[in-house]
Amino acid sequence: MSESTPAWVVAGVRAVIGAHTQAQDEGRTDDIVALYESEAVLELPGTDPVTGHDAIRATFKGWAPTQPQQHLVTNTAVTATSEDGATAVSDVVFFQRVGAAWAPLVVGRYEDTFRHANGAWLFQRRVTTFQT
Repeated sequence: MSESTPAWVVAGVRAVIGAHTQAQDEGRTDDIVALYESEAVLELPGTDPVTGHDAIRATFKGWAPTQPQQHLVTNTAVTATSEDGATAVSDVVFFQRVGAAWAPLVVGRYEDTFRHANGAWLFQRRVTTFQT
């Protein structure tokens, strides 16, 4: 945490990232969508950007888990950008159960932009990159 980033910003942003991760791993699409601003953008490697609640909902419904999965999000660095804005960069590893064991399938990074409105932090943009 930067000395200029208040602890309440760091805690709020990390809480939203955690809520997103748990909702995604449990297939709770509407809970995920509620964490995004209405015109938020989701960028993924190899696809066009996904913009707005309807498109984000359709995307995450398509990714609803069909077997146990877990995103491990760590090393989150949060920076306040204004009174109501922040960015965060996090590392992520995606695991899926394969038989009786868990296997890491994807290693990547999230670059997130947030806005604080009406007492809540919301995603404005999430850019995901995969490491090869």
